[in-house]
Amino acid sequence: MEQSLNEILSAKNEMVKKGLIVDATEKFFAPNVKTIDFDGTVTHGKAEMVNKMQGFAAAIANVNGITLHNTSLNGDVSFAEFTFDFDMKDGSKILWHEILRTVWENGQIVEEQYFKS
Repeated sequence: MEQSLNEILSAKNEMVKKGLIVDATEKFFAPNVKTIDFDGTVTHGKAEMVNKMQGFAAAIANVNGITLHNTSLNGDVSFAEFTFDFDMKDGSKILWHEILRTVWENGQIVEEQYFKS
C-alpha cells in the first residue's frame, strides 16, 4: 500500500530528529530539487544538496539536541519547526530555530526553503 504524504513527512522528520540529515536528503529529495537557504544560497539538484549536507554533517562535533516543535501539511506543502543545537568541530556553536517549507511531488521533495530566527 502506498504511503500517504503525511506518513512520508513523518518519516522524514523522524530521520531529521535522529540527526540522519544526509540520509533524509538522499531518501526524500527528488533529483531536480531546489533548496533556498535563509542566507539566499540556492542549490540545484539532489547531488549538490547531498554534498552540502555531507560537508555540514562532517563539521558537527556533537549533536546536543534536535527538537521538532510543530509540523503542518496543506496539500503538497509542508512546514516543520525545528531547533537544532550543535557543537561544531571549529569550536563554534550552532543554535538554530528554523522553519522548513517543503514542496512535495509524488512523495519526493522538489523544493525546500529554510527560514531561521
